[in-house]
Amino acid sequence: MLLAPLFIFLYLQDALLWAALGMVVFIFAAITDYLDGYYARRYDVSSGLGTFLDPLADKILTFAGFICIPFIDPNQFPWWIIGVIIFRDVFITLLRVWSEQNGKMLQTRCTAKAKTLLQMVFLYVVLFTGILTRSGGMTGRIGHMILESGVLGWMFLLVMMITVYTALEYIYINKRLFLTRDSTNF
Repeated sequence: MLLAPLFIFLYLQDALLWAALGMVVFIFAAITDYLDGYYARRYDVSSGLGTFLDPLADKILTFAGFICIPFIDPNQFPWWIIGVIIFRDVFITLLRVWSEQNGKMLQTRCTAKAKTLLQMVFLYVVLFTGILTRSGGMTGRIGHMILESGVLGWMFLLVMMITVYTALEYIYINKRLFLTRDSTNF
C-alpha cells in the first residue's frame, strides 16, 4: 500500500528514467503482494488485519495503475471508465465487509480472480507502452504505433465490461444476503 503513491509519483514524471523506476516499483509491489499471499496460504497463517489489508493493498495498487493510464492517452483511457472500475471494487469491498459484519460469507467465483488477472495484465501492457512512448528512436515509435492502433482502448472497454459483469455476478450469487430480514442493516 505504501508503494502505490511512490509508483504514481515516479511514473508521472516526464523523465523516462523516473517513469521506468516507477514501473519497477509497481512490479515490485505486485510481486511482494503475491508472495505475501502465497506464504500466508502455504503456511496457513492469517489474521483479521491481514485478511482485511491484503485485498485492500491489491485494490490500492490496481487503482494506482488505473489512475496513471489517462496520462498516457486520455482519449483511449477516459476517467469515466476508471470511475466505473473503482466504484465496482469499492462497492464489492463494502459488500464483503457488510456481509462479514453480519456473520455471512460473500460467495465468489473464479471470474473475480480472472478479472483481477486481466486487470493486472492490462495495466502492465499499458504502463509498459507508456514507458515505450517516452523512449526515443524505434522503441518510441513502436510505443506510439501500439497506442495509435486503438487496440488498448478496446481492451480497456473489455476490462471494464468484465469488471462490471463480475459485480453483477457477485450480487446475483449472493442475493440470499439481500433477501433475509436482517439485511436491512445495510
